[in-house]
Amino acid sequence: MGKVKIKKSDVWIDMTPMSDVMVLLLTFFMMTSTFVKNEAVKVVTPMSVSEIKVPENNVMTLLVDKQGRIFAGMDTPAKQQTLLEDMAAKYGVSLSQEALEVGRASANIGVAMKDLVLLLSQPAEKVNEFQQTRGIPTDSVEGGMSEFQDWVAAAYEANGEDMKLAIKADQGTPYKVIKKMMSELQDMNRNRYFLITSYKTNSED
Repeated sequence: MGKVKIKKSDVWIDMTPMSDVMVLLLTFFMMTSTFVKNEAVKVVTPMSVSEIKVPENNVMTLLVDKQGRIFAGMDTPAKQQTLLEDMAAKYGVSLSQEALEVGRASANIGVAMKDLVLLLSQPAEKVNEFQQTRGIPTDSVEGGMSEFQDWVAAAYEANGEDMKLAIKADQGTPYKVIKKMMSELQDMNRNRYFLITSYKTNSED
């Protein structure tokens, strides 16, 4: 008796819907992602249980490393460039368009104004290496405001009173440095600012 041949049918799966979903997911993540710039120095923030979030827009971040060096940065490249232009004008520093482009792309600026041109003449990939051992001075200039205070004042002048200040300090930063920063901000009547910390869960107690 002859064998009965079973008719084989090819299985065809339409991959078009899956491709559409993948493209939509990729587009979603690209549109909603925030690209983090390479900060001047790496800091390990202290832990806290606060759930208050730092605003994402119109924020000036003051980065402080464990040696107490201060770096300032705005939340967008355009605001960073405006801040550089205003500070350069105040101190009589001439910045080329190339220098402004380097500063615009930098997450933070942390040098004395006398070194600003030298900083921004560095290749973009060398900027953080150059400035990480310097920092913005907090000593008063000729009995007036310090350069640190001038950076903060210029940021408020350019972005309005709605601008927020955020201090991101390393957990090893000497207390006297933070106290001096707060004292200088208080002298400017800037008493409201955010302290950036890492969230501490109950399991870490």
